[in-house]
Amino acid sequence: MIGVKKTAIYEPTNVETARDLEAKTSIPEEIIIKKFGLKEKRIAAKDEHASDLAIKAGEQILRNVDKDSIDVVIYFGSPHKDYLVWSCAPKIVHELGLKHAYGFEIMNVSSCFPIALKVAKDMLVADKSIQNILLAGGCKESQIIDYANERSRFMFNFADGGAAALISRDSEHEILGSGMITDGSFHDDVYVPAGGSANPASHQTVDEGMHFIDVKNPKSMKDRLDPVTVPNFLKSIHIALEKSGLTAEDIDWLLPLHTKRSLFQELISQLGLKEEQGIYLDEYGHMSALDPCYGLEILQRKNLVKKDDVIVTVSAGTGYTWASTVIRW
Repeated sequence: MIGVKKTAIYEPTNVETARDLEAKTSIPEEIIIKKFGLKEKRIAAKDEHASDLAIKAGEQILRNVDKDSIDVVIYFGSPHKDYLVWSCAPKIVHELGLKHAYGFEIMNVSSCFPIALKVAKDMLVADKSIQNILLAGGCKESQIIDYANERSRFMFNFADGGAAALISRDSEHEILGSGMITDGSFHDDVYVPAGGSANPASHQTVDEGMHFIDVKNPKSMKDRLDPVTVPNFLKSIHIALEKSGLTAEDIDWLLPLHTKRSLFQELISQLGLKEEQGIYLDEYGHMSALDPCYGLEILQRKNLVKKDDVIVTVSAGTGYTWASTVIRW
């Protein structure tokens, strides 16, 4: 059946703790741990970029896999890559030595892993010549936080890492239905202001710190986003479950992106789950689209998941898109 064959993550060696973040943000360590749900996160080395982080995760997948069996590589990681206007998928294909694979990218910031699972599954359904697809993603978004900017420094949970998943038509872990919702009214709320065609890089954009992520009006975004966040998470999950012939009562594991602890707890509660049924990344932080893939790997490392367990991967990305995909293990 079409599903997830293997997963892998790459954890950079540098660690930044809640105490380190207290010094940067002036937010007490206890608040960072208890309210924001972050004990520590990883920071990539200066010479580690999104493509390198994705490659290092992909290398782990390929240790016991015939490289010639990989037909497609899909980069699903952060859009903050090594260079602007540049595709890292060809580099990943080349560096991993995949002679028979072609590569491309899908990017929808943090919501992309559930979407990538759907895209890979749909490709395998549509094209019988494809046997194996490697999903690979990297994130170095710790680099785009300006701790002096009060509008955006709440994103201090942004962290670095690499993740990969092998999607195969010969898997015991079936990819089921997906649910996606986009509310484009948030398209103008969060972005890196400079470096694109609207504000090309210049001395002025550098001097004004416009190459870090920013939130135009945090209060306005919060006032509009808070009422719809949980409902849209739940709606995307229920759509995915319905397409899978399941209900919330069937969920064994919830693998969400890293959020503040109260949001995680509310999702768990609304779905009728116990808190231990969710993988909460308080030792990793938020790594763009990689978070649910990290959760899937952690489930396996800790021997928590068993055959036929129903797993819901769920995430959301600024813009705003909520996405969920169900896996039957």
